[in-house]
Amino acid sequence: MASMSDSARTRVKDGVAWRIGDEGDVAWISCRPGVAITAAIPPVFADYATLVHPGETGRPRETTEERAQDRALLALLETHTTPQPWWLGYLETGASDIVFRDAPKLKLYSDWSYVLVQAGPAQAASWRPANGWSNWKSTELPELMFPDDRSWLISTLWDDDWTCIGGSTTLVAGLLADSTLGRRARRVSVEQDATPPGHVAR
Repeated sequence: MASMSDSARTRVKDGVAWRIGDEGDVAWISCRPGVAITAAIPPVFADYATLVHPGETGRPRETTEERAQDRALLALLETHTTPQPWWLGYLETGASDIVFRDAPKLKLYSDWSYVLVQAGPAQAASWRPANGWSNWKSTELPELMFPDDRSWLISTLWDDDWTCIGGSTTLVAGLLADSTLGRRARRVSVEQDATPPGHVAR
């Protein structure tokens, strides 16, 4: 696929022109369907984990806990990332804000549409504020996040109430040890079923 034109590659928000990504920016995320972590994260990292979202499936969302967990996750990622841009991917589900509605979209995973934008943790935390009205979606962070150097990848697949994480062993160890994140996190290998206990992969 041809690259986007220069005019199509940026969108303005908060007085800043943000770069919009294309298929070339996510070509390295080569995954295969299934219940292993490799359905969401390519097998290129040293360690892997899942992080369950607060609340219980089928019950009202716990937005206060969600935001606390989102902040803790972003803080952990910043600790393990040198200063650089991050890529933020917003999955078009019809139920969540994709932030830049007129931006060109790219296809990833099961041919799902994403808006990919180069920004950072501050934008990941603030561009899609929690509203609590959608029971199936339990995080307002972008569904996809990774830094420019691709040292980690965070991905929440459509309908899953957990997030998949790939990165360094120190990142995953920090996740498991974190006072806010650790109780909902679980280290997984690339061979095992990554579905958290008590949850269902759809």
